[in-house]
Amino acid sequence: MSCALATAAAGCDRAAPAAPAASEPAGREELEARVKALEGLIPDQSHIMADVSEHFTNLWFAGRAGNWPLADFYLSETKAHLRWAVRRIPVRKDNQGHDVVLGNILEAFENTQLTQLKQAVDRKDGPGFERLYRESLTVCYSCHKASDKPYLKPRVPDEPASRIITFDPNAPAP
Repeated sequence: MSCALATAAAGCDRAAPAAPAASEPAGREELEARVKALEGLIPDQSHIMADVSEHFTNLWFAGRAGNWPLADFYLSETKAHLRWAVRRIPVRKDNQGHDVVLGNILEAFENTQLTQLKQAVDRKDGPGFERLYRESLTVCYSCHKASDKPYLKPRVPDEPASRIITFDPNAPAP
């Protein structure tokens, strides 16, 4: 529920349900209604994955520019938002009704490609970074296919998601 409250405080235009007065305990129905209302304030998984896309796109440009602190930042943001997406929907049903446990897929991705990508960033290894980034896109697509979303085909980006952040590590401050 703390994510929902943070989302509401960040400017969501939907009103949160009023808390019961201290003297009157919330009944089960009222509590369920409040939880449902708060859940309605949390972004859906596609919104969260749009954030992942933005961070992973900017990661590419930071790594290509050799801006390793910025690359490390965007890699961390990518991982945090992937975890948020899995908390939002931990299990999906495929078209045959089978469970697709997203947490298991994410754990495998974090323990392989994302760990290796972090190591390449830490070593400031440009060629290794580019190779591992491309491999990561293949793993991303494998998750999309497992979730019956094969039309979500990631690719190496051709322009940054953010136009306000410079990727040049030697750029002067504003």
